[in-house]
Amino acid sequence: MSVSELSSRLKRTVEDAFGNVRVRGEISGFKRHASGHCYFTLKDEAANIDAVIWRGSAANLQFRPEDGIEVIALGKLTTYPGRSKYQIVVERLELAGQGALMQLLDQRRRALAAEGLFDQERKRALPFAPKVIGVVTSPTGAVIRDILHRLGDRFPTHVVVWPVAVQGEGAAEQVAAAVRGFGAIEPGGPVARPDLIIVARGGGSIEDLWAFNEEVVVRAVAESPIPTISAVGHETDTTLCDFAADMRAPTPTAAAELAVPVRADLLAQIRQMGLRAERSASRTADRAGERLEALLRHWPAREELLAPQQQRLDDLAERLPRGLRGRLDRARADLGRAGGALRPGLLTQRLERASERLASLARMRELVDPSRPLTLGFARVEDRDGQTLTSAAAARAAGRLKLVFADGPLPASVDGALERPTPKRHKPERGEQGSLL
Repeated sequence: MSVSELSSRLKRTVEDAFGNVRVRGEISGFKRHASGHCYFTLKDEAANIDAVIWRGSAANLQFRPEDGIEVIALGKLTTYPGRSKYQIVVERLELAGQGALMQLLDQRRRALAAEGLFDQERKRALPFAPKVIGVVTSPTGAVIRDILHRLGDRFPTHVVVWPVAVQGEGAAEQVAAAVRGFGAIEPGGPVARPDLIIVARGGGSIEDLWAFNEEVVVRAVAESPIPTISAVGHETDTTLCDFAADMRAPTPTAAAELAVPVRADLLAQIRQMGLRAERSASRTADRAGERLEALLRHWPAREELLAPQQQRLDDLAERLPRGLRGRLDRARADLGRAGGALRPGLLTQRLERASERLASLARMRELVDPSRPLTLGFARVEDRDGQTLTSAAAARAAGRLKLVFADGPLPASVDGALERPTPKRHKPERGEQGSLL
């Protein structure tokens, strides 16, 4: 036989003998290939066997396989001729009892709690009356109908549903993506950003609810910027999503009750508060009126309060005419005295004296006028700045002079040359003396 023939006979023999097996072991080296197939090893204390889950079967898994989990694999044995190996092709994978699953759940809860994801300090208060509520759940089934019905009865609110698978392969990733997607919505965009998120699912076994125990879901809920309510399963069901959420609801219907108040109760409360406000205002007004009346009884009458002022006003009214007449008589007397002092002869005499004094001052002004001597042939010597020079030393110091005559100024200098364009000067002969002016 050829190697291929031998491998084929071995393959048929193994598959015929072990066409339906149920194997218990611990998962080791689990790896999900990009193709969707899963490869791992099942082992116990003494042996191990390779295992593979084809993509179609992997999509129906009820939980995410992890290393260290004890499982029961149902499938058939086959060989892989390319490597001379035998392996089990797993068609269904179950956890090896509730004890193993609860142990895994407890280990994961402890690890996430150690990171602080379940701390009470992280919990946020829910909005009192959210305008928009985002619901992460399956679009079909009783859960979404129960939530919408309860919201409609209590407080009609705008609801945005993000449809997801709540069980099976890929459910955890869809739930986590929905929670993060709601948080990423920008306010004021085409899709309303929720004020509150409800993560909901109906009841089921621990395997059915396992997607809400996955780490990816727990972290998405814990990191959500929007307050969240976890409503997974029935009252007795508990998932790690419940610990991470800001509020846990025992059922999806209870989540709707926690999310919004009762509109009818609010209206009744508002009416009651309005009545209380009216009664309070009425009592306040009545008490103020009573206090005002009590004060008025102790106050004197208006006539008594104003009597002194009215009497003083009457006195002033009587004194005013007499005062005006006395003031008018004094003014007339002052006018008479002033009129006697203003006789025409006296005014004429004063005018003549003032005219004589003015003429005397005019003559004196003419005598002291510095320009008067200039009309008699004198000249005034000034420097370039117009300051009058009264000595030869001052003229020599100034150098450049100005002679002021009656008909105008004339520039000059101390050497006798006039400051005007002239022909070339005559140089005097030895012994000849030039002019000083």
